[in-house]
Amino acid sequence: PLAGVPGLSGVLAMSDSTGMFQHAIGVVPDRRHGYCLDDNVRALMLMNVAQGLSRSERTRWSGTYASFIQHAWNPEARRFRNFMRFERTWCEEVGSADSNGRALWALGHTVENAPDPDIRRWAQVWFDEVWPALDELDWPRARAFVMLGAAAMLRAQPGHEGARVLLAHGGAWLHDLLDQGRRPGWTWFEPRLGYDNARLSQALIEGGLVLDRPDWTCAGLESLAWLAGRQTAAAGHFRPVGSESFAARPSFVAPGGSPAGLLPDAVLPFDQQPLEAQAAVEAARGAWEASGEQCWLDHALSAHRWFFGGNDRGVVLADMATGRSRDGVTPRGVNENCGAESILAFQLAHYSMLALWGAARAAPRSGDFVEPGPRSVGQPLANP
Repeated sequence: PLAGVPGLSGVLAMSDSTGMFQHAIGVVPDRRHGYCLDDNVRALMLMNVAQGLSRSERTRWSGTYASFIQHAWNPEARRFRNFMRFERTWCEEVGSADSNGRALWALGHTVENAPDPDIRRWAQVWFDEVWPALDELDWPRARAFVMLGAAAMLRAQPGHEGARVLLAHGGAWLHDLLDQGRRPGWTWFEPRLGYDNARLSQALIEGGLVLDRPDWTCAGLESLAWLAGRQTAAAGHFRPVGSESFAARPSFVAPGGSPAGLLPDAVLPFDQQPLEAQAAVEAARGAWEASGEQCWLDHALSAHRWFFGGNDRGVVLADMATGRSRDGVTPRGVNENCGAESILAFQLAHYSMLALWGAARAAPRSGDFVEPGPRSVGQPLANP
């Protein structure tokens, strides 16, 4: 699958002049659930990196998703809205902390990556408008998303003081949270594992690299290695935290569980969602950039192969021709629906994997780069 890029017909079939629909029944958009900010910020990020688009197509769809983000801002509440009905009315005045964090991440990502200078300027205007309000977010993943956007902004514009403030505040906050959450056998920020876990480690890694804080980078690498061990099955394939585990359950809660409760095969594996594989790929990419260690390339490949049958049920979720992904792995096999989050998770994971693969082949840092084979990919990572 690394030989090419995914098609975009699946993305565009889920989009209209307002933005990208949230859900689908099979491959058909389900208009009853309307749109959300979360998916439109991801769609804009995809337009920043997607290949195979003409200039006019990229301009059209980047403008559509950017317009949704712009319209979502509520200046009175100083927050983004998230959910919109099909008839283009908002379901709320203030969206979740996570959706607000992702919006700022997309703005920083656009400044760093968008090919169109006009879209880059638009993203900087809105980044500058919203960042002071979003520095107040105090949920771990929302903080991590803000940090990822700030790190992207600083890579593009090293003198951006607002991004530096966001990164400094968020990095100190997450680093303290990890210190408070540590227990014997539990190197994590929280007393349980939930969704999009790898973003917490990724934010510390990227923040440490940008601000030259090796203590943050080391803490991010350590926590990510611990998480990767929990998300690698004994057989070597990627096994993300299942959505059943988002409520505190004994096999994922620290401290006080038995040692067996922390082993990879003791996880609650279902339902497995594409968002988790994407987070693993992108966090491993950051870890490889920080360390140059082969294990991170292996882990990213293992998470990427989850889309193509390297999972607990051996089911293929991704379709390279259309660029779609099914919604997840269930105890019975595969969820046949192809919602926006799943499609975009696959697309973004694939482009991140291509970038990591190309960088590792071109410039192996430790001198020991090997072409991973079936046995070397996805082996459990040693805990630090």
